[in-house]
Amino acid sequence: MSSFKVACIQNCASDDLNANLDEAEALIRKAATAGAELILTPEFYCLLQPSDSEYFSTGFDETEHPALNRAVDLVKDVGCWLLLGSIPVRAENHKVRNRSYLLAPDGEITARYDKIHLFDVAIKDGQQYKESSSVAPGDTAVVAPTPWGKIGMSICYDLRFPHLYRSLAQNGAAFLSVPAAFTAKTGAAHWHALIRARAIETGCFVFAPGQCGKRSWGRRTYGHSLIVDPWGEVLADGGEDTGIICADIEPSEVERIRRMIPALDHDRNIEVRSV
Repeated sequence: MSSFKVACIQNCASDDLNANLDEAEALIRKAATAGAELILTPEFYCLLQPSDSEYFSTGFDETEHPALNRAVDLVKDVGCWLLLGSIPVRAENHKVRNRSYLLAPDGEITARYDKIHLFDVAIKDGQQYKESSSVAPGDTAVVAPTPWGKIGMSICYDLRFPHLYRSLAQNGAAFLSVPAAFTAKTGAAHWHALIRARAIETGCFVFAPGQCGKRSWGRRTYGHSLIVDPWGEVLADGGEDTGIICADIEPSEVERIRRMIPALDHDRNIEVRSV
C-alpha cells in the first residue's frame, strides 16, 4: 500500500444549502489542488438547521439529493476519493438518516454508513439535544475499501463508543473516519482526548473533519479538525476557522505500531460479578 495525502475540510454550515455546497466545493477543489487523494467533509457539511425537525420537511431522498449529486459530479472532475461526512437523507416516519458516503473518483458510491449512536444529551450549561426525535439510527458498522487500505466509517457521537472502533479495526480497518459537528462545549472538553484515544486503542490513522463557528441562531461548533496517526500523534489540527488541513499518510505505520503493541489480538472474555 502506497503513501497518500489526505485532507479534511472544515466549514461552518448554515441553513442555506446552496451556499454551503458552494463553499464546500471550493474547499474540496483547494484540497485536490494541494495534492489530496482522499478528502473528507464534516457531518452535515451541506446543511445545519436550527431545528432537527426541519431536515425531513426540507429534505430529499438519496436519489435526488443535491449534495450527493453535486459531489458525484465533483469527484469526476477533480479525480479524488471523497468521503462525505454526512448528509440528511429522508427515511421513514418523518425522520432522516444521518448518512455518510464514500465516493470513488469515477463517481461510484462505494460505501454508505448510517450513524448508529444518536446524540440525546443534556449538557450542564443548559444545552439539550435529542437527535433520535428526528433521525433514524443505523444498525450496521461499515468497513470500506480504498486504494490504500480499508477505512472504518463513523459519525460524531459514535466517537464515545470505543467498542465500535475496536470492531472496525479488528475487521480490517487501517483508517477511521470521524466526521463531526461537535458542540463547542463538549469539543473543548473531550474532542482531542477521544480522537487520540481511538487512534491509540486501534492502531489506526484517524481522519476527523469537524464543523466550526457560530450560526445566526446561536449554535456553536468546535472545529479543530484532526488527522492523527496510529501512535496518537496529531499530524494536523484545523483550529477554529474555515479551511482545510492536509497530511501525508504512510499506511505501513499501522502494521508497525500494531506489531509493537498488538492489543487488538489480546481481547479476553471477562465475567463481571457484582458483590
